[in-house]
Amino acid sequence: MSRSTLPAVPPLQLADAVVLVTGAAGGIGRAVARELHGRGARLVLVDLDLAAVQDAARGLSPDRVLALAADVTRREDLDAAVAAAIETWGRLDVAFANAGISSGDTSETVASVADGVFEKVIAVNLQGVWNTVRASLPAVLDAQGHVLITSSTYAYVNGMVNAPYAATKAAVEQIGRALRVEVRRHGATAGVLYPGWVQTPIADVAFGKDPLATALVARAFPAPLRRPIAPARVGSAVADGIEDRRARIQVPRRWIPVSALRGIVNPISDAVLRSDRRLVELVGEVEGRTSR
Repeated sequence: MSRSTLPAVPPLQLADAVVLVTGAAGGIGRAVARELHGRGARLVLVDLDLAAVQDAARGLSPDRVLALAADVTRREDLDAAVAAAIETWGRLDVAFANAGISSGDTSETVASVADGVFEKVIAVNLQGVWNTVRASLPAVLDAQGHVLITSSTYAYVNGMVNAPYAATKAAVEQIGRALRVEVRRHGATAGVLYPGWVQTPIADVAFGKDPLATALVARAFPAPLRRPIAPARVGSAVADGIEDRRARIQVPRRWIPVSALRGIVNPISDAVLRSDRRLVELVGEVEGRTSR
């Protein structure tokens, strides 16, 4: 029996599209906002601190930007942001659920991480994405638009000494994959963004801020995979991906083989990591420097 297929969804035109961006004051959020604005989009920029969002909006056309303070852990804040977009421009075409935090200024193991850190990271990185999607989805479906969720290469690489963050990014990937199928009957689309190392405060821990984390990254990742990229590269990739309604945006692209072959790479990688004497010693140093 032949399987019938749905017709292709046309590309999304960013000119005059209304786009909600959470985490807009951060490195990736700012870069994406500027790239989308440069392509003609109208923006609803959201972050926890209003002054920081307004700073992110500086230099952008004020008639095409709403800068709003919102806590993504509070569903009512996201409902209000979506309502503001619709009241101002009559629709919402794209929701970019991008807000996220790290596990802290130092790396920690599951045994040594302070109580409450996991719950805080889950609240922002996972519950915050859920709140953003749930608040924006009715409007995006009406517009036959696009939902994009920020995951990470940590969705598929070993999350040692960074388990709270890695766990949220793996979970976020699953939300995006489910959405990809569920919204199709509405003529809408959904995708997942997988940034590698990006020159933002979240990555600083692994590149000098925490010497042990820096040593672990140098030990665990081959040199080509541990070169941070500028946020502007992510901004360009995101804008291209939204226009093309891509299911996956991997930036930099050198991570694509690792993701595509994760079923093979991950068991081998885990075996190598747990048998590396120096790496295990470094993990022990991470765990030993902190008492709960």
